[in-house]
Amino acid sequence: MTHLNKVILFTDTDGRARFRDEALPLSEGTPQSQLSPLMPSGGFQLRQSPVGFRSSFHCTGTPQWLFVLQGQMEIFLQDGSSRIFGPGEHFYSGDTLPEGASFDPQLHGHASRQVGPDPLVTLFVRG
Repeated sequence: MTHLNKVILFTDTDGRARFRDEALPLSEGTPQSQLSPLMPSGGFQLRQSPVGFRSSFHCTGTPQWLFVLQGQMEIFLQDGSSRIFGPGEHFYSGDTLPEGASFDPQLHGHASRQVGPDPLVTLFVRG
C-alpha cells in the first residue's frame, strides 16, 4: 500500500515538543488517484507572514494541520533542532501545553520563522 509521510509535532512526556514521522496510508481511491481515508476537520484559516517574520516559543492552542502554500517555514524546537517546510509540504501541529502546566518558554513549545525571499503563506486546518 502506498503512503504519504505524516510529520507530527507533538508534546513528549517530558513536556518538550518533538517531531515524529508516521506513514499516512493511501488506502482509498484508485491506483491513478490514491486517497487517504477521510479525516474530520473543524474549519481552516489562511495566513500570510511577511519576509522577516519570526515567532517566540509557543504551544499549539488547538491541534491542526499546517500546509505551506508559498515560501518556506522553519520550525525550531527547544533542543536546538529545526525543520524547514516548503510549498506543498505539511505537518500536523499537536504540541499542546501539558495538562496542568504553566507555559515555560525555556521548556515548552516551538518557534517558527519565514525563510527566504518570499512571504510565507500557510493554510491551517483544525483537526
